[in-house]
Formats: sequence, C-alpha cells, structure tokens
Amino acid sequence: MKKNLILLSILFFPFLAQGQKVYKVKYDSQADLKVFIVKYESQCDLKVFFVEYESQAKEDGLWYFVEYESQADKKVYFVEYESQADLKIFIVKYESQAGWGKSEKQHLLL
Repeated sequence: MKKNLILLSILFFPFLAQGQKVYKVKYDSQADLKVFIVKYESQCDLKVFFVEYESQAKEDGLWYFVEYESQADKKVYFVEYESQADLKIFIVKYESQAGWGKSEKQHLLL
C-alpha cells in the first residue's frame, strides 16, 4: 500500500507543481504560512523568485504578490526569527534558480 502511494505521488506530483499567488498579511495569526528569509542558499527550504506577472508563476518557487487576500493561494507572514518560520526561503536573482532546496516542506505549498 505504501509503495502504491509513493508511486502515485511520483507520477502525479509534476502536475501539482505550481507557482504561488501570495498575499502578505499584517499579523501572523492571519497567515497560512510563516516565512523567514535566510541569508544563504544552503539554509533554505525553497528558493524564491518574485515574478512580475501572475501568468509567470507556473512552478514552485515562483511567487506573485496579489493585491487582495481573496486572490491568494497562500497568505504569508514574514517572521523576524528563523525559529518562528514554517518555511525558510532564499531569494534568487534569476527565475531559473527557483525551486526546492529541501523537498520535505513541499506539502506546505499544496
């Protein structure tokens, strides 16, 4: 049974991978996800590139900030300390660099 679940997730995960429309909330209690920006790529769970247009957010790590909360896939709150975070991100300079650094947190963006 477990092998079947693993096989199904491998086969269908590429169809689930997508960028995220995110909305920055004012309070951590409003957030789906608490995020901390790390200084070094090796410390991150996800490498993020902020895209200019919603249509560009097609893969994990490509984030588009929406104007209204109702438009968002995820509501995020940027925390001050790493220990408060659900997800640690590193901001990359190029779109092609975006993606998972550590795959164990992928469930947070589904």
